[in-house]
Amino acid sequence: MTDTEREALRKTMIRAREAMTPEERAEKSARAMERIAGLEAFRRAETVMIYRAVRGELSPETLPGLPVSAGKRFAYPLCLPERNMAALIPGAWQTGPFGIPEPVPEQSEEVPPEALDLVICPGTAFDARGHRLGMGGGYYDRFLPRCTNAVIVMAAFEAQRAEEVPADSRDVPMALVVTEDRVYKGNLNFPRGILNLTGRLCSR
Repeated sequence: MTDTEREALRKTMIRAREAMTPEERAEKSARAMERIAGLEAFRRAETVMIYRAVRGELSPETLPGLPVSAGKRFAYPLCLPERNMAALIPGAWQTGPFGIPEPVPEQSEEVPPEALDLVICPGTAFDARGHRLGMGGGYYDRFLPRCTNAVIVMAAFEAQRAEEVPADSRDVPMALVVTEDRVYKGNLNFPRGILNLTGRLCSR
């Protein structure tokens, strides 16, 4: 797939998620977060990185409030120069350079990437093999290889599923992709021997 074709797929999937009503997105987002809450990887995790949804992304905002999240720490991304990223537990919020809410560095706690147990990523498209298409900035693809102890999960709507998302050397495959309807198994090279991820995996 050429860069032009990847960009066309990205735009198509962004339109698909933005076509939903806010109520539909909220309902499907909550269902997806219930599925993530049922993952063994989530139950074991002490520090989880999530994100603030923009442009119709599936929102993880209900996850920290679920009973199973009690006692867990939730970090959020901070965009840095040269398309790098850091994970911070927010003490206050500001609007970042892309209009995305992000933690105020001086009032937040930075979490080293290797201290993360689970990273939940947004994206524009995915396929059943766990390949993810992001927004094109490469922030997550630079950050995720440093998360050496984390299970990497993409949260997305079923409407964002593509027949194929060709990966190149920069792309980081997902361990799982979780939607409102099912869980897709992707890259099964999990850290710390986490194999029994969930009792809710679907084969259909």
